[in-house]
Formats: sequence, structure tokens, C-alpha cells
Amino acid sequence: MVFERLKALIAEQFSIGEDTIFLDTSFIDDLGADSLDAVDLTMAICTEFDVSEADEEKIMDFVTVGDVVRYISNNYD
Repeated sequence: MVFERLKALIAEQFSIGEDTIFLDTSFIDDLGADSLDAVDLTMAICTEFDVSEADEEKIMDFVTVGDVVRYISNNYD
């Protein structure tokens, strides 16, 4: 469930199909995310999953989609 919701956010943010997003998808290497993309996506993730402000910086440091899914699943889902 977390993965599906996260894929929808990423697809919207990067204007790509959800079917191109996998757990091992890298935000930088595969999606070409820059610092502005990271901030925008982090804000969307925090809103969607009700993530605390204290955890925003942790999420910005994650490398892959799977990193975020695991963190959200373990801490917020």
C-alpha cells in the first residue's frame, strides 16, 4: 500500500508512468532528481503519510524508492 501511494506521488512529480517506478529506482540516477525535486517530493511525502517535521531531512537523504517505502512502513504506516 505504501509503495503504491508513493509511486503515484513520484509519477506525478516527475511526469512519468507508475509502471516505470520500482523499489530499486534511484531518485538521482534513474529519475534525475535535483535538490528542488527532493524538497518538493519530500513535502508531498510528508503530507501524504503525515510524516513529522523531524523526519523530513531523513527522507531527503534516502537514495531509492525502497528506502522511503521501508522507512514509512516501519514508522508511519
